[in-house]
Amino acid sequence: MSELLLATRNRDKVREIERILDGLPLRVRTMDEFPDLPDVEEDGETFEENAAKKALSAARGTGLLALADDTGLVVPALGGEPGVRSSRYAGEKVTYEDNWRKLLERMADLPDEKRGASFVCWAVVANAGGIVLRAEGRCEGRILRAPRGDGGFGYDPVFFHPPTAKTFAELPIEEKNRVSHRAAAMRAIRGMLEARIAEALS
Repeated sequence: MSELLLATRNRDKVREIERILDGLPLRVRTMDEFPDLPDVEEDGETFEENAAKKALSAARGTGLLALADDTGLVVPALGGEPGVRSSRYAGEKVTYEDNWRKLLERMADLPDEKRGASFVCWAVVANAGGIVLRAEGRCEGRILRAPRGDGGFGYDPVFFHPPTAKTFAELPIEEKNRVSHRAAAMRAIRGMLEARIAEALS
């Protein structure tokens, strides 16, 4: 059985991705098995650049096929903030709540019609030789004035998803994995992996 390394140390991401990839004939491995691998500085100007950098670093450091994603929130009314700095919007080594509270403060004076936002996810698969697969996922919504829900992570408590009439933090994980930006990107990657596996077996 082939192996696929999830190139993230974020356990919340790992849980989501493992559910989406469940059933693939791949042994999924995590960064917990490789504690000595250095962390990657996410200094790219785009989500795609950061995802590629993380996937390539993990693949070259382990010799395994590696899957990484870079995900963030884009608010047009804030000039695209928090963007590629979504995970460290309020500073280094901050909590999810620190980040979304800063976002709410920055948006405090914005009217409802200017509170639109997009969750964006780029997923990249690489081996030691380079990038193998890539896909983008997006989800449109708006930012509430106060958090709702106890689930999810990141900006989920303040991201309202109109089609479900709930925040991502109010959605059960199975439902979130049907509609989210990460789900869209990972389903695309899953389809590409399935096609490659089928081709290799034919």
